[in-house]
Amino acid sequence: MRFYLKKMFICGVFVFSIMPLQASVATEPQLASSDSDKNSDKKSLQQRAMNQKLSFEQRIVAIKQLYPEQWGDSTQVKRRICIWDIAGRSGPIFSLAQDQKAELSQMGVQVEMEAYTSESILTEDLKAGRCDAALMTGLKARTFNKFSGTIDSVGALPSTKHFKVLLKALMDSRLAPKFENDHYIVLGVAPAGAAYIFVNDRKINSLTKAAGKRIAVLDYDQTQAKMVLKLGATPIPSSLVGAPNKFNNGAVDVLPAPLVAYGFMELYRGMEPDGGIIDYPFSQASMQMIGLKDKFPREVAQIIRESFFKGFDHVIKQLKVQTGDIPSRWWIPIPDQEKQDYEVLMQQARIELREADYYDGVMLRIQRKVRCKLDATRFECPNPVE
Repeated sequence: MRFYLKKMFICGVFVFSIMPLQASVATEPQLASSDSDKNSDKKSLQQRAMNQKLSFEQRIVAIKQLYPEQWGDSTQVKRRICIWDIAGRSGPIFSLAQDQKAELSQMGVQVEMEAYTSESILTEDLKAGRCDAALMTGLKARTFNKFSGTIDSVGALPSTKHFKVLLKALMDSRLAPKFENDHYIVLGVAPAGAAYIFVNDRKINSLTKAAGKRIAVLDYDQTQAKMVLKLGATPIPSSLVGAPNKFNNGAVDVLPAPLVAYGFMELYRGMEPDGGIIDYPFSQASMQMIGLKDKFPREVAQIIRESFFKGFDHVIKQLKVQTGDIPSRWWIPIPDQEKQDYEVLMQQARIELREADYYDGVMLRIQRKVRCKLDATRFECPNPVE
């Protein structure tokens, strides 16, 4: 999964002449020294571009010197960025994405943004090169980068505070290789709100009581279906748009979804009259921008990720506005003892999914350190298994 920047190849022209052999040999150390100097200059520029202590302007100058053909002053950089938003160009995600458009323009990038209402079509266009980058859900991003896709792992981030501490740690430039693979590079991670369990019957207030019920799972994710089957429930494959509709129409009994979907997707319709929301977030959902690696060098991607992080608090405020006030009658309280049981069950699920190569072990370890940093009394901290 690690990605290394393309090395500069210096073509040597071998001139055969009648010059003495000694003269040819004498010139070789000079050529080697020249090669060494160029490699040293490149490494120095790379370090400057990744140095977070330098100003934005200083880092951009280094990037332009590193990639004069792609990002030089005389080059007009154009990139097409595709945005997934159920509501299209009028939706909240597309609107928030305009902030990143402004940031990229400061880097000299002319951005064309296109809204997609189908996440499947968006990702196919990214793979086909019709998009230079695409903003999608963290769950979908896992198919492009397992490390960043594990951010949405079940139970890994109990709160927004945990999410912010995690993202701050991930801004360390030494982790940059983890955000890359052979074809794609992660350009940014943004919060999408806490995810909860919506049910059409308040009696479904525990995992054991989910047995025999119909649970919505993503149609492109077979692992979710397998986990639901282990609960004794029936997985109902659905798209991101179709799942809320199935819940509202009574085709599924249980729907995992970000809290912001309550009003936006009118989930109160599916909860009428005896349903509710289990008052315990099972994950922190994310939106992630995935780019083509040949369009966004490592140093550029690092700066864009940092820009995403700077906008964290603004996005959280917008999510609260979009979520609005949820009537108290919908909340289904969970006893503290059951919450502890959930913690253990979710840890077991993460470990199982790590062993199945679904979750990234390094990300799980970083998340565990974040949880223990904010609460050292957690059961998992004395003897960590993640």
